[in-house]
Amino acid sequence: MSDRAPDTRLEYREFAASRATRLFRIAYLMCGDWHEAEDLVQSTLAKLFVAWNKVSAAQNADAYARRTLLNTYLAQRRLRRSRETPVARFDESPSPGVDSDLRLTLVTALRRLPPRGRAAVVLRFVEDHSVEDVAELLGTTPSAVKSLTTRSLARLRELLGADRSQLFQP
Repeated sequence: MSDRAPDTRLEYREFAASRATRLFRIAYLMCGDWHEAEDLVQSTLAKLFVAWNKVSAAQNADAYARRTLLNTYLAQRRLRRSRETPVARFDESPSPGVDSDLRLTLVTALRRLPPRGRAAVVLRFVEDHSVEDVAELLGTTPSAVKSLTTRSLARLRELLGADRSQLFQP
């Protein structure tokens, strides 16, 4: 960091501070684990820092950040290594929220989707990206994204069963 101009460091810090929460939300919905999501965001921000001159010159730094997060997530899934340590007991106290049980049901169902399907659903319906944007992020065609999304939503419907109707009630 010391070899970078103070303005560049400040610009990066402002970008990272303003985007970290949104990146965490995307990461959590993709992986379904709080700690893994934190690690994904940290890895993503580290990669962005290294390439900050390129990122800041890009037309859409947010898209670059999402793409980096997605690539980091998919790369970790491909490794298929578990760095988790099982414990006998842990605190399961619910976080505050109106529909915490329902959210947990949805996150659990999302975790049962394959990584690319989960990423497609999160990017399309949580982040509200177009089919074309998701195709670009996943490195595939729009028709493949449509097919992947259709299969993933069908699988979510199977997994959610009766809980599905509660998801869309006001």
